Amino acid sequence: MNEAPTLVLACVAGVLLGAVFFGGLWWTIRKGVSSQRPALWFFVSLLLRVSIVLAGFYLVSGGHWERLLACLLGFVTARFLVTRLTRPPLEHFDSPSKDARHAS
Repeated sequence: MNEAPTLVLACVAGVLLGAVFFGGLWWTIRKGVSSQRPALWFFVSLLLRVSIVLAGFYLVSGGHWERLLACLLGFVTARFLVTRLTRPPLEHFDSPSKDARHAS
């Protein structure tokens, strides 16, 4: 009757669902901005991503709010992971910029 393994699996499932949702959003933005019909890309992607995530939450929870909460925690964690992984590289802030010269 130990719930810990079930909750860990629910959290892992949430991370996977979040990766699908936010990774799909990132992919949609990259494809949609260069498309002839971006509204169609965004609308279909939204419907598909939300449908997958809602069905996943429903299946993972199995009627238990604890599993749903663990899945949601994993989903939010995936948001931070995908945001960090898809971030453009930062410029080096140690070297002074050519445009930022101060009068001496």
